[in-house]
Amino acid sequence: MTASRKTFDFCGILYAVALALCGPAFGSAAHAQQAPTFEDLASLSDAADHVLQVRIIKQATVEPDRSPGLAPGFVRIYAVGTVKQVLHGGESLTQVVRYLADVPLDARGAPPRVKGGQFIIFVRAVPGSPGEVVLVAPDAQLPASEELTARLVPLLAEIYGPGAPPRLTRISNVLSVAGNLAGESETQIFIDTRDSGPVLVSVVRRPGRPPAWGFSWSELVDQANEPPLPGSIAWYRLACTLPQGIPPAAHRSANPEDRRRAALDYAFVIESLGPCHRTEPGAR
Repeated sequence: MTASRKTFDFCGILYAVALALCGPAFGSAAHAQQAPTFEDLASLSDAADHVLQVRIIKQATVEPDRSPGLAPGFVRIYAVGTVKQVLHGGESLTQVVRYLADVPLDARGAPPRVKGGQFIIFVRAVPGSPGEVVLVAPDAQLPASEELTARLVPLLAEIYGPGAPPRLTRISNVLSVAGNLAGESETQIFIDTRDSGPVLVSVVRRPGRPPAWGFSWSELVDQANEPPLPGSIAWYRLACTLPQGIPPAAHRSANPEDRRRAALDYAFVIESLGPCHRTEPGAR
Protein backbone atom coordinates (compact mmCIF):
# COMPACT_ATOMS: atom_id res chain seq x y z
CA MET A 1 0.00 0.00 0.00
CA THR A 2 2.82 2.41 0.86
CA ALA A 3 4.60 1.76 -2.42
CA SER A 4 1.36 2.30 -4.36
CA ARG A 5 0.69 5.62 -2.58
CA LYS A 6 4.20 6.81 -3.40
CA THR A 7 3.69 5.92 -7.06
CA PHE A 8 0.53 7.98 -7.35
CA ASP A 9 2.00 10.88 -5.40
CA PHE A 10 4.75 10.89 -8.02
CA CYS A 11 2.10 10.81 -10.75
CA GLY A 12 0.47 13.90 -9.29
CA ILE A 13 3.82 15.72 -9.26
CA LEU A 14 4.61 14.67 -12.81
CA TYR A 15 1.17 15.77 -14.01
CA ALA A 16 1.77 19.21 -12.49
CA VAL A 17 5.03 19.36 -14.42
CA ALA A 18 3.18 18.31 -17.58
CA LEU A 19 0.73 21.18 -17.16
CA ALA A 20 3.57 23.62 -16.65
CA LEU A 21 5.47 22.46 -19.72
CA CYS A 22 2.67 21.61 -22.14
CA GLY A 23 -0.45 23.46 -20.95
CA PRO A 24 -4.01 22.29 -20.22
CA ALA A 25 -4.38 20.50 -23.58
CA PHE A 26 -2.24 17.69 -22.17
CA GLY A 27 -5.36 16.19 -20.57
CA SER A 28 -7.42 16.10 -23.78
CA ALA A 29 -6.95 13.01 -25.94
CA ALA A 30 -9.86 13.21 -28.34
CA HIS A 31 -7.68 12.53 -31.37
CA ALA A 32 -5.42 9.88 -29.89
CA GLN A 33 -6.80 7.04 -32.05
CA GLN A 34 -6.56 8.83 -35.40
CA ALA A 35 -3.73 7.98 -37.76
CA PRO A 36 -1.21 10.84 -37.66
CA THR A 37 -0.95 13.10 -40.67
CA PHE A 38 2.33 14.54 -41.92
CA GLU A 39 1.41 17.77 -40.14
CA ASP A 40 0.77 15.87 -36.88
CA LEU A 41 4.19 14.22 -37.01
CA ALA A 42 5.89 17.50 -37.91
CA SER A 43 4.16 19.30 -35.04
CA LEU A 44 5.05 16.60 -32.51
CA SER A 45 8.65 16.38 -33.73
CA ASP A 46 8.99 20.15 -33.69
CA ALA A 47 7.88 20.36 -30.06
CA ALA A 48 9.95 17.44 -28.74
CA ASP A 49 13.45 17.50 -27.34
CA HIS A 50 13.55 13.71 -27.61
CA VAL A 51 11.85 11.21 -29.94
CA LEU A 52 12.23 7.68 -28.62
CA GLN A 53 11.03 4.16 -29.25
CA VAL A 54 10.30 2.55 -25.89
CA ARG A 55 9.08 -0.80 -24.62
CA ILE A 56 6.71 -0.48 -21.67
CA ILE A 57 7.90 -2.61 -18.74
CA LYS A 58 5.52 -1.29 -16.09
CA GLN A 59 2.16 0.47 -16.02
CA ALA A 60 -0.11 1.76 -13.27
CA THR A 61 -3.51 3.41 -13.44
CA VAL A 62 -3.91 6.90 -12.01
CA GLU A 63 -7.16 7.33 -10.09
CA PRO A 64 -9.78 9.55 -11.83
CA ASP A 65 -9.72 12.11 -9.01
CA ARG A 66 -5.99 12.55 -9.63
CA SER A 67 -6.43 12.93 -13.40
CA PRO A 68 -7.65 16.51 -14.00
CA GLY A 69 -8.64 17.30 -17.58
CA LEU A 70 -9.07 13.65 -18.55
CA ALA A 71 -11.33 13.21 -21.60
CA PRO A 72 -14.38 10.90 -21.36
CA GLY A 73 -13.55 7.33 -22.40
CA PHE A 74 -9.88 7.67 -21.45
CA VAL A 75 -7.72 6.70 -18.52
CA ARG A 76 -4.45 8.18 -17.35
CA ILE A 77 -1.62 5.72 -16.87
CA TYR A 78 1.84 5.97 -15.39
CA ALA A 79 4.25 4.17 -17.73
CA VAL A 80 7.82 3.02 -17.31
CA GLY A 81 9.67 2.13 -20.50
CA THR A 82 13.09 1.06 -21.64
CA VAL A 83 14.56 3.00 -24.54
CA LYS A 84 14.95 0.68 -27.54
CA GLN A 85 15.84 3.29 -30.17
CA VAL A 86 16.69 6.99 -30.15
CA LEU A 87 15.28 8.75 -33.20
CA HIS A 88 16.22 12.22 -32.00
CA GLY A 89 17.99 13.86 -29.08
CA GLY A 90 18.12 11.05 -26.53
CA GLU A 91 21.77 11.35 -25.60
CA SER A 92 21.12 13.04 -22.23
CA LEU A 93 18.39 10.60 -21.13
CA THR A 94 18.65 7.48 -19.01
CA GLN A 95 17.92 4.06 -20.49
CA VAL A 96 14.64 3.87 -18.55
CA VAL A 97 12.05 6.65 -18.79
CA ARG A 98 8.87 7.37 -16.84
CA TYR A 99 5.88 9.40 -17.99
CA LEU A 100 2.09 9.86 -17.92
CA ALA A 101 -0.14 9.11 -20.90
CA ASP A 102 -3.88 9.33 -21.55
CA VAL A 103 -5.09 6.21 -23.39
CA PRO A 104 -8.60 5.10 -24.47
CA LEU A 105 -10.42 2.52 -22.36
CA ASP A 106 -10.85 -0.87 -23.98
CA ALA A 107 -14.17 -2.37 -25.16
CA ARG A 108 -14.96 -3.46 -21.60
CA GLY A 109 -14.37 0.04 -20.24
CA ALA A 110 -11.18 -1.07 -18.53
CA PRO A 111 -7.65 0.38 -18.80
CA PRO A 112 -5.84 -1.24 -21.73
CA ARG A 113 -2.73 -3.31 -21.19
CA VAL A 114 0.20 -1.42 -22.66
CA LYS A 115 2.87 -3.31 -20.72
CA GLY A 116 5.04 -5.20 -23.20
CA GLY A 117 4.04 -2.93 -26.07
CA GLN A 118 6.40 -0.68 -28.00
CA PHE A 119 5.64 2.97 -28.67
CA ILE A 120 7.27 6.00 -30.20
CA ILE A 121 7.03 8.92 -27.80
CA PHE A 122 7.68 12.63 -28.34
CA VAL A 123 8.83 14.07 -25.03
CA ARG A 124 10.64 16.73 -23.07
CA ALA A 125 12.83 15.90 -20.09
CA VAL A 126 11.78 17.10 -16.63
CA PRO A 127 14.62 19.37 -15.42
CA GLY A 128 16.47 17.97 -12.43
CA SER A 129 14.68 14.60 -12.55
CA PRO A 130 16.70 12.04 -14.55
CA GLY A 131 14.50 9.58 -16.41
CA GLU A 132 11.30 11.58 -16.00
CA VAL A 133 9.81 12.88 -19.26
CA VAL A 134 6.60 14.60 -20.34
CA LEU A 135 4.68 13.92 -23.54
CA VAL A 136 4.52 17.11 -25.62
CA ALA A 137 0.85 16.54 -26.56
CA PRO A 138 -2.03 14.13 -25.88
CA ASP A 139 -1.25 12.16 -29.05
CA ALA A 140 2.50 12.06 -28.47
CA GLN A 141 2.56 8.29 -27.76
CA LEU A 142 2.11 6.32 -30.98
CA PRO A 143 2.30 2.54 -31.52
CA ALA A 144 5.74 1.75 -32.94
CA SER A 145 5.96 0.35 -36.44
CA GLU A 146 8.44 0.18 -39.29
CA GLU A 147 6.15 2.36 -41.38
CA LEU A 148 6.02 5.10 -38.73
CA THR A 149 9.79 5.02 -38.26
CA ALA A 150 10.28 5.28 -42.02
CA ARG A 151 8.10 8.41 -42.03
CA LEU A 152 9.84 9.97 -39.06
CA VAL A 153 13.51 9.51 -39.96
CA PRO A 154 13.59 11.86 -42.98
CA LEU A 155 11.22 14.30 -41.29
CA LEU A 156 13.44 14.61 -38.21
CA ALA A 157 16.51 14.98 -40.42
CA GLU A 158 14.82 17.87 -42.24
CA ILE A 159 13.71 19.60 -39.04
CA TYR A 160 16.98 19.29 -37.14
CA GLY A 161 19.57 18.98 -39.91
CA PRO A 162 21.87 21.72 -41.24
CA GLY A 163 20.01 24.49 -43.02
CA ALA A 164 16.66 23.50 -41.49
CA PRO A 165 13.82 25.96 -42.16
CA PRO A 166 13.42 28.31 -39.17
CA ARG A 167 10.35 28.46 -36.95
CA LEU A 168 8.09 31.35 -37.93
CA THR A 169 6.62 33.71 -35.35
CA ARG A 170 4.69 36.60 -36.93
CA ILE A 171 4.15 38.67 -40.06
CA SER A 172 6.10 41.86 -39.42
CA ASN A 173 5.91 43.90 -42.63
CA VAL A 174 3.84 43.80 -45.83
CA LEU A 175 4.39 46.10 -48.78
CA SER A 176 2.75 45.99 -52.22
CA VAL A 177 3.98 48.17 -55.07
CA ALA A 178 2.35 48.65 -58.48
CA GLY A 179 4.53 48.42 -61.61
CA ASN A 180 4.74 50.69 -64.62
CA LEU A 181 2.36 48.54 -66.69
CA ALA A 182 -1.31 47.93 -66.00
CA GLY A 183 -1.71 44.77 -63.92
CA GLU A 184 1.97 44.69 -62.91
CA SER A 185 2.83 44.55 -59.19
CA GLU A 186 4.94 42.93 -56.50
CA THR A 187 3.96 42.22 -52.91
CA GLN A 188 6.59 41.48 -50.27
CA ILE A 189 5.64 39.76 -47.02
CA PHE A 190 8.29 39.67 -44.29
CA ILE A 191 7.88 37.06 -41.57
CA ASP A 192 9.88 37.06 -38.33
CA THR A 193 11.45 33.82 -37.11
CA ARG A 194 12.34 32.47 -33.70
CA ASP A 195 16.04 31.86 -34.24
CA SER A 196 17.17 33.70 -37.38
CA GLY A 197 16.46 36.65 -39.66
CA PRO A 198 13.19 37.35 -41.45
CA VAL A 199 11.70 35.13 -44.13
CA LEU A 200 10.46 36.71 -47.35
CA VAL A 201 7.39 35.67 -49.31
CA SER A 202 7.04 37.49 -52.62
CA VAL A 203 4.09 37.59 -55.05
CA VAL A 204 4.69 38.91 -58.57
CA ARG A 205 2.03 39.77 -61.14
CA ARG A 206 2.80 40.42 -64.82
CA PRO A 207 0.35 41.38 -67.58
CA GLY A 208 -0.94 38.32 -69.43
CA ARG A 209 0.57 35.86 -66.95
CA PRO A 210 -0.81 34.06 -63.90
CA PRO A 211 0.46 35.37 -60.55
CA ALA A 212 3.60 33.67 -59.22
CA TRP A 213 4.94 33.47 -55.70
CA GLY A 214 8.00 32.18 -53.92
CA PHE A 215 9.81 32.33 -50.63
CA SER A 216 13.30 32.71 -49.26
CA TRP A 217 14.67 31.91 -45.81
CA SER A 218 16.35 35.31 -45.93
CA GLU A 219 15.11 38.78 -46.85
CA LEU A 220 16.86 38.71 -50.24
CA VAL A 221 14.17 39.54 -52.76
CA ASP A 222 15.86 37.95 -55.76
CA GLN A 223 15.91 34.53 -54.05
CA ALA A 224 12.15 34.37 -53.39
CA ASN A 225 11.23 32.67 -56.64
CA GLU A 226 9.56 29.30 -55.95
CA PRO A 227 6.91 28.00 -53.57
CA PRO A 228 7.83 25.16 -51.17
CA LEU A 229 7.27 21.53 -52.07
CA PRO A 230 4.08 20.12 -50.50
CA GLY A 231 4.90 17.72 -47.68
CA SER A 232 8.21 19.43 -46.89
CA ILE A 233 9.10 21.14 -43.61
CA ALA A 234 9.31 24.43 -45.52
CA TRP A 235 5.70 23.90 -46.61
CA TYR A 236 4.70 22.93 -43.06
CA ARG A 237 6.29 26.05 -41.59
CA LEU A 238 4.23 28.28 -43.89
CA ALA A 239 0.97 26.34 -44.18
CA CYS A 240 0.63 25.59 -40.46
CA THR A 241 1.89 28.93 -39.08
CA LEU A 242 0.63 31.74 -41.28
CA PRO A 243 -2.68 33.34 -40.23
CA GLN A 244 -5.59 33.47 -42.65
CA GLY A 245 -5.22 37.20 -43.13
CA ILE A 246 -2.60 39.94 -42.85
CA PRO A 247 -2.54 41.57 -39.40
CA PRO A 248 -3.55 45.22 -39.90
CA ALA A 249 -0.44 46.48 -38.07
CA ALA A 250 1.84 44.73 -40.59
CA HIS A 251 0.79 46.92 -43.55
CA ARG A 252 3.45 49.48 -44.42
CA SER A 253 1.33 51.43 -46.87
CA ALA A 254 -1.60 53.65 -45.98
CA ASN A 255 -2.82 53.57 -49.59
CA PRO A 256 -6.10 51.58 -49.73
CA GLU A 257 -5.31 50.19 -53.18
CA ASP A 258 -1.88 48.94 -52.05
CA ARG A 259 -3.44 47.29 -49.00
CA ARG A 260 -6.22 45.73 -51.09
CA ARG A 261 -3.67 44.31 -53.55
CA ALA A 262 -1.50 42.98 -50.69
CA ALA A 263 -4.51 41.25 -49.13
CA LEU A 264 -5.40 39.70 -52.49
CA ASP A 265 -1.85 38.43 -52.99
CA TYR A 266 -1.68 37.06 -49.46
CA ALA A 267 -4.95 35.18 -49.99
CA PHE A 268 -3.44 33.73 -53.17
CA VAL A 269 -0.46 32.41 -51.17
CA ILE A 270 -2.70 30.85 -48.50
CA GLU A 271 -4.87 29.18 -51.14
CA SER A 272 -1.79 27.88 -52.98
CA LEU A 273 -0.39 26.36 -49.79
CA GLY A 274 -3.62 24.52 -49.05
CA PRO A 275 -4.95 23.46 -45.63
CA CYS A 276 -2.87 22.29 -42.70
CA HIS A 277 -4.40 18.89 -41.81
CA ARG A 278 -3.48 18.67 -38.16
CA THR A 279 -5.76 16.48 -36.06
CA GLU A 280 -4.07 17.44 -32.80
CA PRO A 281 -2.18 20.75 -32.60
CA GLY A 282 0.16 19.56 -29.89
CA ALA A 283 2.55 21.85 -27.99
CA ARG A 284 4.56 24.51 -29.80
